[in-house]
Formats: sequence, C-alpha cells, structure tokens
Amino acid sequence: MNKQEIMEKIEAIVERLMTLGEADNEKDKTTSEDAHKKGLIERDFGIKEWDWPQGVGLFGLIKLQEYFDDKRYDSFLNQWYLDNIVIGLPSQNINTTAPFLTLTELAKRIGDQGFDELCVQRAEWLMEHLPKTKEGGFQHVTSAIGDRMGVRLNEGELWIDTLFMAVLFLNKMGHKHNRKEWRDEALKQVLIHIKYLYDKKTGLFYHGWSFLRKDNFGEIYWGRGNAWFTFGIIEYLQASKDTLPQAIVTYIQDTYLAQVDQLIKLQDASSGLWHTVVDDPTSYLEVSGSAGIAAGILQGVRYGYLDASYQEHALKAIEGIANAVDETGTLTGVSAGTGIGMDAQHYKDIIIAPMAYGQSLGLLALTESLYFL
Repeated sequence: MNKQEIMEKIEAIVERLMTLGEADNEKDKTTSEDAHKKGLIERDFGIKEWDWPQGVGLFGLIKLQEYFDDKRYDSFLNQWYLDNIVIGLPSQNINTTAPFLTLTELAKRIGDQGFDELCVQRAEWLMEHLPKTKEGGFQHVTSAIGDRMGVRLNEGELWIDTLFMAVLFLNKMGHKHNRKEWRDEALKQVLIHIKYLYDKKTGLFYHGWSFLRKDNFGEIYWGRGNAWFTFGIIEYLQASKDTLPQAIVTYIQDTYLAQVDQLIKLQDASSGLWHTVVDDPTSYLEVSGSAGIAAGILQGVRYGYLDASYQEHALKAIEGIANAVDETGTLTGVSAGTGIGMDAQHYKDIIIAPMAYGQSLGLLALTESLYFL
C-alpha cells in the first residue's frame, strides 16, 4: 500500500477508536467464569472506562499526534481524562496505570489541571504500595471483574503485560521529574521480567511467571504478550538510553534482537501476521499482537537497533494489518483480554472482538510505517 492508502486506514481507525462503545460489540457479555476465560469482560469494550484497553488506545493517539507534530487530539484526550476524574478513578493496580502513560505527555502540553499531581501520586503508589513479588517484582495486580473498585491480586505473579502497562509510565515520570529512584525501579522491573519471562532457548517471551508455582504456567509464547515487549522495550530504550550504562543498553538490545529474529521465523508467509500462539500454526492469526510486533520492529529499524534488512518483514505485516481494517474502521482479528493459560487451547478459545487496544496497536503500526513510505 502507498502512503495515501495507509493514511486513509489510519483515519478510519482513529474515528472508530474515538467512538468505540460497549454497544458496538454484539456478543453476549455474560458474567460466567467460562465467559471471562474467553475474554468476555464488559469493562474491556469501548473507550470510556479507565483501564488498560483504553489506556493503550489513548497512547495510539499520542503517537500519531507525534508524527504530525501538532495537537490535533489534545481536546479529545483532555475531555476523556476530565470525564473520568469526575466519575472517579477505579482501583489502583497495574492495568489502571496504563492511562497515565498518555497523561504524562498531555500534562506537559495543556497546562496544570491537576494532571501532573495525579501522575505523581500513581508513581508513588507503584513504588510504595503496589504488592511486590519475591525479588521485588511488580506483582501483576489487575482490576476485579465486575467491580471497578476491586482488585485481583495474582499473588506472586509476573506478567509480560506489566512492562507496557506500568513500567513505561514510571520510567517516563522518573525522567520528567528527575527522580532517579523511579528510573532505577523501572530498570529493575525490565530486568526482572526478562530474567523470569525470557526463554533463552527460543528468544521468545512467556506470558507469565509464578513465584508460588515456580514455573511459567503453560510455557506459552503468546503473540500479544511478545508484542508488549517488542514495542514496549524500544519505547523504554528511547526514553532511557542517555541515562543507562552502555552495558545495560546492549544487554536489552541483544534480548530484543534475539526475540525479533525468532519472531521473523514464525511470521505467516501469506498474510505477514503472527499467530496468537506464535509457534502454533493451528492457532488463529491475531492482528493486535502482529501490529505490536510490526511497530516494534519498525521502531527498531528507525532508531538504529536493527539494520534495514528487518524492514521488509515488518512492512509485510503492515499489509496484513491494513487489510484487516474493515469498512467501519474496525481492526478485525483482535483477541479479547487474555489471562494466563496452562495450554495453547486456552489462547485459541479467546474470542475475537473490537477492542480499543486493537485499534491502538493497529494505529501504532500503521503510523510507524509512514516513516518508511
């Protein structure tokens, strides 16, 4: 696709993202445990709630705005945060930290509306009050299902999602406020997640680790989980490279390179996408994870962490992602919210549905492709 065609897809995705509502999903959102296991969690649909799907969605708008170097989405973003503050924020946890990543950027541009103080409070909460695993890892505490003020503790568990949902924010706040202890903590979290989730035999990442079980659950290489690292780690390095020792930068870069090399081997030759279980071709092709991977590879090339030979693989994925945008601007082929599973079937059973984070990850990938077209 040429640049104009990609821009048309981007505009359609943005319009859909900014109007995405719960009513747009036709599926029956039951409250049964079986439905929850398949990703039928009402909170996750739509753009209005303050949680991780919406937080990732808002981040996509910020990245597109960076490309245009203007303030075209500031009014929408400002109103979104003000509306949620009036309603009242939900429980403090890893996933409800995701919207703060965009809020740190917005607060710098639109003046003080109490936004920065909210961000400081959340950073301090992560440091002082978030439950920690053994070795001081960020325990992947999530929102309780059906209770926006409750939490699910996931005791002793590290999830790859945490890097994107909370660590990027804490690191950005550490730089913004010159708080070395926040930057140091963010680095520690990057390293402990690599230590326990990276599989050195393949270069891929497991979904999670349990200090109680002392295992990686089903040892599944989940597509969107790997994407949280592929894209998120470049965001982390770009924010931190001037304050990190070169040895640490090299260590993280080598880990990223090993992952990308393996992902390229597993890319579907026809569509350019990746499967929801990346090493299982019987699992469905999943577009949001593919978009995160493609965006992370293109950023790696653009910032010099990868050589130009990787570009063709990412742009092949871009074709598949663009083709997955339907006439309504919905990014199709997106798996719903996914808890950790003990086997590949768990991931295969997750439903496909319109999601704010799907729109955003598609937006991130297509936006990144504009730098190469």
